[in-house]
Amino acid sequence: MINPAKLFKMKGLWEGFVKNHPRFPQFISAVQSNGINEGSVIEITVTAPDGKNLSTNVKVSQSDKEMLEELTELLKGM
Repeated sequence: MINPAKLFKMKGLWEGFVKNHPRFPQFISAVQSNGINEGSVIEITVTAPDGKNLSTNVKVSQSDKEMLEELTELLKGM
């Protein structure tokens, strides 16, 4: 069950994040408009201040796609 107070807090944090990183929501919108389909690869890289990289990727399965669609619906109001 989702805690409404935490969801409200998250909304405020998200608004601050968007203010600090305005291109990120544009990227998410572009991804949503193209869709994430089964077989798509999502890759994430984090570069630490010392230059070290951590990377991973996920090949999207049908169940992953369903979970991402549900998460998108949940977060739509933010």
